Amino acid sequence: MAKKTDSPSRIADNKKAAYNYFFEERHEAGMVLHGWEVKALREGKVQLTDGYVVIKDGELYLIGCQINPLRTASTHVSPDAARTKKLLLHKEEIRRLIGKVEQKGYTLVPLNLHWKNGLVKAEIALAKGKGEHDKRDTIKDREGKREVERAMKGRNR
Repeated sequence: MAKKTDSPSRIADNKKAAYNYFFEERHEAGMVLHGWEVKALREGKVQLTDGYVVIKDGELYLIGCQINPLRTASTHVSPDAARTKKLLLHKEEIRRLIGKVEQKGYTLVPLNLHWKNGLVKAEIALAKGKGEHDKRDTIKDREGKREVERAMKGRNR
């Protein structure tokens, strides 16, 4: 009997994060969502690029993550696309992250949203901002890899 295939595990990626930050640590956090948000996530109606994580009263919140409501949303629900979403982590992890974020130059950045055992999880990273010269190095490395790939492809023909 064929197994029921679940929706793709990746929902959204924050590609700008790797360009703008160096990642020190990665953590997987649960998210508190409304029903209409889960339905919209299944349809892929999410944008994560402008999102960031803030700490308020010892809890983590995801701000700037746009989840666009479906047109078939219920009439009695008033969806807010830019709603602040609470992230769920163990207290010890949150305390340790708070200590690191209070150090100069560190921030928490969402990397992606994905499904895990039917639940939506957010991968967040403790990150340090890149300088302009670091971004140029990233571009140069990417261009170099692209040139090597083209040369190898041409040679194999």
